[in-house]
Amino acid sequence: MVTIRDVAKKAGVSVASVSRYINKNGYVRSETGEKIAEVIKELNYVPNEVARSLFQKKSKIIGILLPDIANPYFPLLAKGIEKVLNKNGYMMMLANTSDSEELLQEYITAFTKNNVSGIITALPIKPIDNISVVGIDRVYESPFNRVLPDDYLGGQIIANEILKTTFTNILIITGNLAFQSAKKRLDGLIDVLDAETTNYEIFETSSFNVNELDKIAGTIFEKYPTVDTVIAANDYLALRIMQEAQQRGLSIPADLQIMGYDGIPFSNMVYPKLTTIKQPVYEMGEAAATLMVKMLNGEVDSIEEQILPVSLQKGGSLR
Repeated sequence: MVTIRDVAKKAGVSVASVSRYINKNGYVRSETGEKIAEVIKELNYVPNEVARSLFQKKSKIIGILLPDIANPYFPLLAKGIEKVLNKNGYMMMLANTSDSEELLQEYITAFTKNNVSGIITALPIKPIDNISVVGIDRVYESPFNRVLPDDYLGGQIIANEILKTTFTNILIITGNLAFQSAKKRLDGLIDVLDAETTNYEIFETSSFNVNELDKIAGTIFEKYPTVDTVIAANDYLALRIMQEAQQRGLSIPADLQIMGYDGIPFSNMVYPKLTTIKQPVYEMGEAAATLMVKMLNGEVDSIEEQILPVSLQKGGSLR
């Protein structure tokens, strides 16, 4: 294995000169730099990234904090992030917190110890010294640069679609309202429904963990036996409720109509297809990673917020 000492010996320079050239830290004469570059290419030398990160106090690694990768929404988000990071010479270190605060803090500690250059997070966190942070999706009220979907508009679109149908008992299942994304979506919903004096009930979930959502889907018909319209917090929950309803002999949408949120690929793979709000999930990942790269290159001077549009994806789950 070729080492930095081999490069220095063949180039006729000191190890310190090679190190300064590789890490772009300190002065190296242009002729010396050219010679080092030739030798690196000739010997096919690959710098030790761990050693470099210890020397520079940072690495070419970006930490990614996600709530639960069992939900198909978050792997799609990560895929968009990964594409842009790889293109710009960065790798991602993925952390699945399973909606556990304890795990979240453990991963943040691990990121810090591994000298990550930045963190892209779909969970609210506090600022971390010397680490750039980009918030995505659930972090409206934060001190970080962020990329968000237009959740208020999403709520309005849902309400307007429901009002076009026949309904008796509407159940809105919302995410944890401590998250501004869930609150904005609910605000959009009820602003439209209240304007039409429409009755509805609200059920708030404590978590988006799939185990929690499975439990909700399994008990929703006992808690709300007369419900005929469900507005779900996300597509995964909507699909699970559809499955539970069909197992109980209910017809969709005749007996139960249901609306999702996210537009994950699975929403088109069921019968009837799920009517949902399509978020630009992959594009949000790309935008968050692009913003992170700009920050690391010193191209962002102030807090930047990008809001991406959502749209209606029609299926057959509404009357």
